[in-house]
Amino acid sequence: MSNLKMQETTIWSFPDRGNWATHKGDYRGNWSPYVPRNLILKYSNPGDLILDNFVGSGTTLIEAKILGRNAIGIDVNTNAINITKERLMFDNRYDVYSKLFLGDARDMPMLENDSIDFVCTHPPYANIIKYSNNLSTDLSLLEYEDFLHQMNSVSKEMYRVLKKGKYCSFMIGDIRKHGNIIPLGFYTMQAFIKNGFTLKEIIIKEQHNCKMTDYWKEKNIDFYLLAHEYIFCFRKLK
Repeated sequence: MSNLKMQETTIWSFPDRGNWATHKGDYRGNWSPYVPRNLILKYSNPGDLILDNFVGSGTTLIEAKILGRNAIGIDVNTNAINITKERLMFDNRYDVYSKLFLGDARDMPMLENDSIDFVCTHPPYANIIKYSNNLSTDLSLLEYEDFLHQMNSVSKEMYRVLKKGKYCSFMIGDIRKHGNIIPLGFYTMQAFIKNGFTLKEIIIKEQHNCKMTDYWKEKNIDFYLLAHEYIFCFRKLK
């Protein structure tokens, strides 16, 4: 991947999702490794400490390891932690560490104040994809109103652990309810701004290979199919 061309605009599209190292597309909803790769290279330096507090299948931590960054991954789901642990088992030329914690993004007592150089994560989009059956701490089980309330707590905790002057990025998409759009992305963005972050960038990422697209194409619908996600990039200035 040494020939990767870094993104230069605020419109991103990766038809080939990327399958180098131990990356796989078998964990539903995980993001293309091109996304964290671009963000990590843009907003961090070798040897920095990266946090993904919705670690999922470990895409961010794999990229951090490849790029010579230390990393911490947190997830409420034991399955996610186990998958990530397995996918981090590859040889690497950099002397860096990756740590995993079973924990909640709303409360991360294992992390000190102002200890993280860059937060790079991909939270669930409310309950569009459910990652557990009845796990009480799983935000993917929540309706969007409750989800937004909990993301307010997540943003406060991310602000606490991030170093002053450093960056935080996450990807999220909008949802529909009864055929009408709910701007989940912008609602979540507003929570981060309210809790002290300064908005640096809004990047539009085109969606590819979305399973629900074929489902809706077979229906008689009166709305456009969602084919974008947002990548919000923030800075902690105070």
